[in-house]
Amino acid sequence: MTRPNDKIIIKGARQHNLKNIDVTIPRDKLVVITGLSGSGKSSLAFDTIYAEGQRRYVESLSSYARQFLGLMEKPDMDAIEGLSPAISIEQKATARNPRSTVGTVTEIHDYLRLLFAHIGLPHCWKCGKRIQKQTVQQIVDIIHKFKVGTRIHVLSPLIRGRKGEHKRVIERISRKGFLRIRVNGKIFTVNDKILLNKNKKHSIEVVIDRIILKKSMHERLTESVELALKISNGLLIIHELPDKEHLFSEHFSCPDCEVSMEGLTPRMFSFNSPYGACSKCDGLGSHMEVNPELLVPDKHKSLIQGAIASLGEQPRGNWYGSILKSLSRHLGFNFTTPWIKLSSDVRQVLLFGTGENKFKMQYSSERWTGTYTGGWEGAIPNL
Repeated sequence: MTRPNDKIIIKGARQHNLKNIDVTIPRDKLVVITGLSGSGKSSLAFDTIYAEGQRRYVESLSSYARQFLGLMEKPDMDAIEGLSPAISIEQKATARNPRSTVGTVTEIHDYLRLLFAHIGLPHCWKCGKRIQKQTVQQIVDIIHKFKVGTRIHVLSPLIRGRKGEHKRVIERISRKGFLRIRVNGKIFTVNDKILLNKNKKHSIEVVIDRIILKKSMHERLTESVELALKISNGLLIIHELPDKEHLFSEHFSCPDCEVSMEGLTPRMFSFNSPYGACSKCDGLGSHMEVNPELLVPDKHKSLIQGAIASLGEQPRGNWYGSILKSLSRHLGFNFTTPWIKLSSDVRQVLLFGTGENKFKMQYSSERWTGTYTGGWEGAIPNL
């Protein structure tokens, strides 16, 4: 059984070249209107349906608002039912930018971001529980769960992903008596000469304390956490050396899963912002991957014949050639051996690199000759 508002019913449409037609269009579905040139597609879609939907919406507004929007003329028709406020996008006005969508072109996306940011209820993405405020004691208890002897930095974030030179921020930190700051992931003293590009985004945190965790450090850790939260208005970063970070918040956190986040803001719901975009596709909805099978189209060729398409014929008298020569001595393979006859380990290293494993490399050119220890990044990561 159909609902009364599940379709748009048009009766006696005569706008422009429409010939007194009756049409029923289902709602909440993607509907395409096709036909020959001059058959009335635009007259039906834009000059009848859109025009009447927009006219009725504007009529519902106050007289003050109507003077800024303008009232469209009523289309020539007998009746139309089931309409909603309508938005029209000019076909020729759309850009070829993958970040341009129906939501951004019509600006609906901006209103949705504001809506989600103001009425949204954040939940933990691990356990599904609603994220609540976190007390100082809860934060300290979580840190105490780290292994004894762990080196941590207690950081108070002041600037997070904002453009500018931020000289006044650094000066203010120095005046308050702090000795160290972390700028874009690197530790500096406040007396160091720090030059920041005003056109790039930067992150700055005050180094509140540097601690090697012990069971007897509860009071010191509590004081450091309280100070960090006070300076940054409720945010705290615990840098677990060498490269693990934990973000805590007095406002939104899940103490069970140790998941923390900032308060909801519109930029979190924008795929054009690094704070809202998917980290894998960068907000584009797709990402490119290298197919190893296509990278080596002819497996009967050797490296010297250009088996790896992106590297070409190797070894040459260039940087890659020197690295590959050293790599061949290290792994014991020959450049004239067909790709299909190389061992799977050698093929894996050539395509994906040596990782953290280093080996001695020799390089010779007109300017420099010598040896050094390094690694091979791999043909695929190089792309």
